[in-house]
Amino acid sequence: MFSDIIAVPQDLRHLIWSQTRRSSGTTGSFLKSYDDFRQQRRYYKLSSFDAFHGITGHECVNELIADRLLTLFGFPHLHYTLISANIIIDSTEYHTWLCRSDNFRQFGERKLALDTFYQLERSAGESPLDFCIRHGWRTYLDQMLLIDYLILNRDRHGANMEVLQNPKEKTIRLAPLFDHGISLVFSCHDERSLRTFDVMEDRPVQSFIGSRSSRENLSLISASFWDDLLELHESDRFQILGGLELVLPEVYLDTIWNMIWRRWQSLESIRHT
Repeated sequence: MFSDIIAVPQDLRHLIWSQTRRSSGTTGSFLKSYDDFRQQRRYYKLSSFDAFHGITGHECVNELIADRLLTLFGFPHLHYTLISANIIIDSTEYHTWLCRSDNFRQFGERKLALDTFYQLERSAGESPLDFCIRHGWRTYLDQMLLIDYLILNRDRHGANMEVLQNPKEKTIRLAPLFDHGISLVFSCHDERSLRTFDVMEDRPVQSFIGSRSSRENLSLISASFWDDLLELHESDRFQILGGLELVLPEVYLDTIWNMIWRRWQSLESIRHT
């Protein structure tokens, strides 16, 4: 029913997994891999893994939820497919859920972390926000700040935003929004932690643009952005969470929806103030 979920187990034991930079405040490692399918590179991402406990997180599910939310709002972003798969890490076989995405770079483009590009190209005293506005990326920032509040994305550091340059064509653009795994209730690994999780708490976030408060960062959104923002409705729950009962217990899905819906309602109060 859902084209972005492949529930039939796939044999992906050929993939070779490598560790990526671990984000501050998170445990475990986030392993990535890739393959080439019909001359197109595809990227794979696991939830949190450590050698003793195995794959314990559900960050890959969060990627799909964020993908669906971004689609609903009409914001450009990287698309993910959630896949049931058999994989091998360090000679041990695991059955897990992982996510796959396509290469967002066009032919001739090279990528550079936004924080690195900022250090190389900024004017004296120019903030990251002003730097991005000067390059014409204001709408992109508005969309990012809104979605990061809605899902409480704790990990929008300067390498989770990428600049794509084509030296030959002399073009430059920001990569579509990606990497939303460390969000929602990613830190909850049992029902007890879910029951004590405050979905409205303004937890510290890493944010290259703005402060460590996702709520405070809403003040950076341009006033005109709110005028054309599409509405979220309670009936959208199925579009956002449908099919994920195969992956997460219902109590997780209820808490995630409660978080998204209550945060949307708080956004509505800000929007109409």
